[in-house]
Amino acid sequence: MKQFTQSDILANLPKQFFAKLVKKVEKVKLVHDDVINLGQGNPDQPTPAHIIKALQQSAENPKYHKYSPFRGYSFLKEAVCTYYKREYGVDLDPETEVAVLFGAKAGLVEISQCLLNKDDVALVPDPGYPDYWSGISLAQAKMEFMPLLEENEFLPDFSKISEASLDQAKLMFLNYPNNPTGAVATRELFEEAVALGDQHDICIVHDFAYGAIGFEGKKPISFLEIPGAKNVGVEMMTMSKTYNMAGWRIGFAVGNTSVIEALNMIQDHYHCSLFGGIQEAAAEALLGSQVCVEELVATYEKRRDTFIQALQEIGWDVKAPMGSFFAWLPVPEGYTSEEFADLLLEKARVVVAPGNGFGTYGEGYVRVGLLSDEEILVEAAKRIKELKIF
Repeated sequence: MKQFTQSDILANLPKQFFAKLVKKVEKVKLVHDDVINLGQGNPDQPTPAHIIKALQQSAENPKYHKYSPFRGYSFLKEAVCTYYKREYGVDLDPETEVAVLFGAKAGLVEISQCLLNKDDVALVPDPGYPDYWSGISLAQAKMEFMPLLEENEFLPDFSKISEASLDQAKLMFLNYPNNPTGAVATRELFEEAVALGDQHDICIVHDFAYGAIGFEGKKPISFLEIPGAKNVGVEMMTMSKTYNMAGWRIGFAVGNTSVIEALNMIQDHYHCSLFGGIQEAAAEALLGSQVCVEELVATYEKRRDTFIQALQEIGWDVKAPMGSFFAWLPVPEGYTSEEFADLLLEKARVVVAPGNGFGTYGEGYVRVGLLSDEEILVEAAKRIKELKIF
């Protein structure tokens, strides 16, 4: 069959590191049927029943069998505003400060195409979510990495960014609670980011995907809670983590009006909005009972405590994450991240994500998802103990 050459833009996209991990896992699964997969970021709990019911009922509404409005239904954008006012005390205009997204992943890729030109600079956390890189690559722009180091609680040190880089940068990506480290942001960090954005005309993009998942009674703060934040940036949330709606592909961006308009504009060309029934279910999730969210966070915290204790008992010096549903674990001496991940897969049949897949400064760590029942997490720790590494 004739082979057509891909565009340079496609050819230059970052390689999907985790595609290689999936191949390794499938190879082991051919021999063993008891592989424990802790390397994924896919929520394991079902969507709450009242949200499913809202979709079932709305699916019968003939209004939703036609094309939805390009920029989403007003009722969903109003629900987002109500949610932000209730949860964070933030006032939003539903028509100018909210964009409905086909999942936050789409928005995080699209925003670089909205705001960056060829060879422009984006400031990116390292380690960080690899899809930031994808959007920047599609925009033919450049990345400058902000190291997230353990000695700084996995927060970027803005004082280490050169004035030249700050003057060149047009975008800065932040993500708290953080994937992959599980760190949470301080108010001071966001205040510094707002000041930098204002001084250097940098759009701050806060990826708030894990915004509902904070532990020990500490609720993660929204970037938009900071005075002046709307002036310099946007925050993106997804329904995937808070409400176990990963397969529904719905999220939203809120904040600066010019950026929201740019996101809406690019989506006008890519999409024709989401099925209305999904939008109605999302509004029900945001406006309805939040008991399901409280229960979900409690589940993750219990898993966190059980797993971290089990690892500490086998002699692995690990710290508990303060947010997200990930644990970021130091690799024992003598191994690279990938070597240690391969060892766990091949000898213990436990899948973890090697930290170097999230960036240069991810080397020396592995990421574990708290997305399995407690007994499975304990079994994983038991298998690791049998390797007699610690």
